[in-house]
Amino acid sequence: MNMPLKLSKVGNSTGVILPKELLARLRVEVGDTLYATETPDGGVRLTAWDPDFEAKMAAAEKIMREDRDILRVLAQ
Repeated sequence: MNMPLKLSKVGNSTGVILPKELLARLRVEVGDTLYATETPDGGVRLTAWDPDFEAKMAAAEKIMREDRDILRVLAQ
């Protein structure tokens, strides 16, 4: 997918207008948060999920798997 995006002045900042087709593809709407992540090739990846949150959840799942018996005792 390759689509031009227009930059607009918003107060003292600059904003970008996202077409509704792109919003639908990202599954976001007004008020949602998007995350921009730099890619190894120098580009930028725009996603609707937080990569830091994903890493934290992976660590939590690992702990829950490894310490299942301890967590079960603590839950009682």
